[in-house]
Amino acid sequence: MSGAVERLDYWALRARAIVALVFARPRIAERCFDAMLRRWPDDAYALASRAHVRAQAGRKEEALADARALVAAHPQRSAADWFNLAYLLEATDRIDEAESAFRRAVDIDPKLDRAWYGLGLVLIRQRRFEEAVTALKRNTELQPMSPYAWYQLARVHMDRQQPEEARKVIRHLKKFEPKVAAQLERETGLVP
Repeated sequence: MSGAVERLDYWALRARAIVALVFARPRIAERCFDAMLRRWPDDAYALASRAHVRAQAGRKEEALADARALVAAHPQRSAADWFNLAYLLEATDRIDEAESAFRRAVDIDPKLDRAWYGLGLVLIRQRRFEEAVTALKRNTELQPMSPYAWYQLARVHMDRQQPEEARKVIRHLKKFEPKVAAQLERETGLVP
């Protein structure tokens, strides 16, 4: 009987948190997650959700603590968990750690396009342009119509003194994102 009561308590707290979030009451939701984690300290749902609520509130260090606890307790659960950790690490300028977390995310799910993009961005910040090109190209393979990685790819080619490669990216972007292509032309002074 206690197992059934335990499950009922868990689902009641979870439902209350969901309702609080639906009605834009993040503090109430966070209190529900706090109560869940007091009883079930390694609960993946509560850790991930509380990290999200805290990050949305601008409390990055607290969110980061929850994200770290989540991947420590459940290292293979989800590439998204590692991506979220990496995102918070990058946002708090822990670039080397962010790189490791992004790499872990793509190890778990090689098709997680946003992790490839994030990895590309941290590699750019580390001025490791060749590796950044590889990560950004992988993102463009997975999301060919998204302009973000294409834009960054052109910028990296310019940083590497490869204006012809940047022109190729601009020409490609003109086919589906002419505004982004025009922005790159203005920023780089290149005309395809």
